[in-house]
Amino acid sequence: MDTATSAETSGISLDARPNPAERLIVALDFPSAATAMDLVDRLQGVCRWFKVGMELYYAAGNSVIEQLRERGFEVFLDLKLHDIPNTVAGAVRAVASTGSSLLTIHASGGERMMRAAAEAASGPKAPRLLAVTVLTSMDTAELSAVGVGSPSQAAVVETQVLRLARLAKEADINGFVCSPQEVKAVRRAMGEEALLVVPGIRSAAAVASGKTEDQSRVATPAETIARGASMIVVGRPITQASDPAEAASAILAEIQSASLPYSTP
Repeated sequence: MDTATSAETSGISLDARPNPAERLIVALDFPSAATAMDLVDRLQGVCRWFKVGMELYYAAGNSVIEQLRERGFEVFLDLKLHDIPNTVAGAVRAVASTGSSLLTIHASGGERMMRAAAEAASGPKAPRLLAVTVLTSMDTAELSAVGVGSPSQAAVVETQVLRLARLAKEADINGFVCSPQEVKAVRRAMGEEALLVVPGIRSAAAVASGKTEDQSRVATPAETIARGASMIVVGRPITQASDPAEAASAILAEIQSASLPYSTP
């Protein structure tokens, strides 16, 4: 599989119904490559995309990405890079050879940092960059605590998400990470060509009960896709299920049944 082609085509066209497997990314949030690859074995033939986050990457390094790529899977490298422009650009260049199709940076690092990252990712084999807006674990109170808005203000989170998404677009980045709660607004603001990758996915029962672990802004797979998400990232609902393949298949069925293609107001 050609990595450059993969990165170029990861901005899924929503003009028609794509294969649901192109929209689901399974988060390999594990402390070792052995544990992660054991789950991958159980999902063989069901899933195509896997997320390698900081926990797994710091434990296993590039070897786990190599293992996934050798088996034909696509990799979302979720490192949320956030540092001075030169350091982030160097990090982007360092991981460009891993074969990952997607790579995250923090939009809160500012336009100069993001522009430096975008320039570093301009090569033919570099991953497509995604700008992380506001973490799905954060709510209005937590944003206020770090100096963004106040608890009494309305739509603080959405306002900040849109502000950072627009800043990223000015820096030539057209991929974004936001929660299910803001995806419709981001889609409307960023247009049909934007790649929106959305974590914070939970089952309908979990959302209704409020049992969403450490996530604050969540929704179901079908709701999130219908609101305009390009791809969804799912971790514990699959990885902690007694039958991960069955759980993943159920989510793929939800994606298939969602209202697609979305329509922008």
